[in-house]
Amino acid sequence: MSVQIAPAHRAPMEFLNEAEVRPNWGLVGDHHARPDSSRQVLLVEAETLERLGLKPGDVRENLTVQGLDLMALGAGSLLRVGDEVELEITKYCAPCQRLEEIRPGLIREIAGRRGMLARVVRGGTVKPGDTVTVVRAVAPEQRHLPG
Repeated sequence: MSVQIAPAHRAPMEFLNEAEVRPNWGLVGDHHARPDSSRQVLLVEAETLERLGLKPGDVRENLTVQGLDLMALGAGSLLRVGDEVELEITKYCAPCQRLEEIRPGLIREIAGRRGMLARVVRGGTVKPGDTVTVVRAVAPEQRHLPG
């Protein structure tokens, strides 16, 4: 797993050796961290990035996870990151126009695999290499992909 934050709107991602994760907030220092947001944390599968020729942080995710099928999880699923942090999946992260700035056509390429948004249920510290495990799985709602 890798850990990164966007310190400001459109700022380059910062890769962290350790991040404080606050309950109902997000990763400390991340532009998207705020109370009551459904986008406190964005998780993306490393395998998706690799398949698309991208690197961790390229699609502005906070946690790049490996060996976990995030897209098989629906809202209400609960993940444990490391020993302390718990995240509840809120929804699928729809591809945004910003992805076209990375590479034309990326919105279509990543459709259905963009990642999952989560809110922080229990805070703590996360570090690259921490294990991400599913505590509670909820089936996802059907996603409509571009034709």
